Amino acid sequence: MATPLITRAARAATLAALATLAGCATVPADGGADAAAALAADRIGQAAPLSMAAPNAAVRDEVQTLLQQPLTPDSAVRIALLNSPALKAALAELGMTAADTAQAGRLRNPGIGFGRVRGGGDTDIDRSVTFDLAGLLTLPARSGMAQRQLERAQLAAAGQAVQLAHDTRRAWITAVAAAQSAAFAGQVRDAADAGALLAERMRKNGNWSRLDQARERAFYDDAITRQARASHDALAAREHLARLLGLERSDTLQLPERLPELPATVQAPQQAERTALERRLDVLAARRDAEAAAADLGLTHATRFINVFDAGYANQSATGSPRQNGYEVALELPLFDWGGARVARAEAQYQQAVHRTTAAALQARSEVRLAYAGYRTAYQIARHYHDQVVPQRKMISDEVLLRYNGMLASVFELLADAREQRTSVNESIEAQRDFWIAETQLQAAQHGAGTQP
Repeated sequence: MATPLITRAARAATLAALATLAGCATVPADGGADAAAALAADRIGQAAPLSMAAPNAAVRDEVQTLLQQPLTPDSAVRIALLNSPALKAALAELGMTAADTAQAGRLRNPGIGFGRVRGGGDTDIDRSVTFDLAGLLTLPARSGMAQRQLERAQLAAAGQAVQLAHDTRRAWITAVAAAQSAAFAGQVRDAADAGALLAERMRKNGNWSRLDQARERAFYDDAITRQARASHDALAAREHLARLLGLERSDTLQLPERLPELPATVQAPQQAERTALERRLDVLAARRDAEAAAADLGLTHATRFINVFDAGYANQSATGSPRQNGYEVALELPLFDWGGARVARAEAQYQQAVHRTTAAALQARSEVRLAYAGYRTAYQIARHYHDQVVPQRKMISDEVLLRYNGMLASVFELLADAREQRTSVNESIEAQRDFWIAETQLQAAQHGAGTQP
């Protein structure tokens, strides 16, 4: 029969377990999205409304309001964060991790045993209640590990939100530039159409050679092809932007006619590499992985010999005999598995996490250097087109027009100059587009989840 001391100890263990169960962690209502939203907002320069729930009426109304006016980079990013199904899928995964974290803060349910044996006029009844003492002892460590995994998942979700914001800005820039190029291609086609018609009439009157008339016709045919390609590129860019925004159709988008003007000066790096190491979400996530692996290694060392350790209260009663109270313990003996393989795996996993953190830091520093070099180069090229090439071409066009007005140049010289000017304008639009994309990539390299094409 169990002593009163043992009985009191068993009851104390039972009360402790019940108290722990009463303080179980709960699943956060936001699924951990609020922390991810704060991380993302700090890196994209605007609020990040993140939720794994489907868009409700208020969200749909806000999206429609934003679509009723010319789209800006900031409004495009907000629509994407509110409406992107791909991002909501990532946030749902974060919600599952939050649920796993809450589960890790809970003990295994207690076990209740009951046995009844009857024979020869006697009845034996066995009753028992068992609790997972090993789980209780390791609960703080397991909860800490799960919390770090949740933080890692929040960093990953924030990284996907930041990446979506950068992708949306790049898509907006590409769509506006493509629409601008398509509009200019339409103007070139109209000019080529007029030139081809004039050349055909002069050819019929005998004032133009077959060769010159064929050249004008070839330019017109080339202009038709270029306009068709430019129109398709503009449509493809709009569709890509619409997909990122989570929209079913791209014809609801109202884009501005031109890209923003170039800034007056290029921004200085100002410890760009250090900023990347401190703020890039992929680097922070790699650090969290290393911390989680280190904590896992400590827990593995502590529990290498114990896989199952249950203890509980038990009593037994028989007909005509007083009830007997006591306790029972179930312990798995390490006869064949001493936990060495689990420890070795945990140590290898920790080394892997450390090396991945080092690789992430090296990649971040390299990417930010490359992004800044691309940013400066793109600015210099775009500024050169803006300050030198386009004004020079305009001056030449003005001179040709003056000569044409003074009857010193033919209409076909005027058209030929327009053809040359077309190339410069297209290249200027592309250079301006490349600069704004490079600026977005620099921000991603410093504050986001790394640069991606």
